[in-house]
Amino acid sequence: MPASDFTLGTGRRRTAVARVRIRPGQGTMQINERPWSEYFTTPAQQQSARMPLAIVGVESRYDIFVKVHGGGPQGQADAVRHGLARALVKADDNLEEALRAAGMLTRDARVKERKKYGQRGARARFQFSKR
Repeated sequence: MPASDFTLGTGRRRTAVARVRIRPGQGTMQINERPWSEYFTTPAQQQSARMPLAIVGVESRYDIFVKVHGGGPQGQADAVRHGLARALVKADDNLEEALRAAGMLTRDARVKERKKYGQRGARARFQFSKR
């Protein structure tokens, strides 16, 4: 199958990166060449990753193939959600308004704050003793 058949979308969350490819089809979903339900084991992760499809109501209209790496399971699910929303908008411009209103197209920029020198953590200081 030629690469031009696919619509691409890249999603990110913390250190997870998902490259999503979609094409018109029967609703096949694969992540890292494994079935969707086998890769994301908890219902929360499955629901998070499928959310863009449910919002616009196109669950069985596209075949979805995802390569995801980095981060943890929930970060990867959120990265897939972001990439899937971006790919759906590229495939059909009419879906952008609904996905943007639901916050699917906005990258979640929250990441762990780095530890600072002279402190125990990012914000926590070493214990202070006056005497």
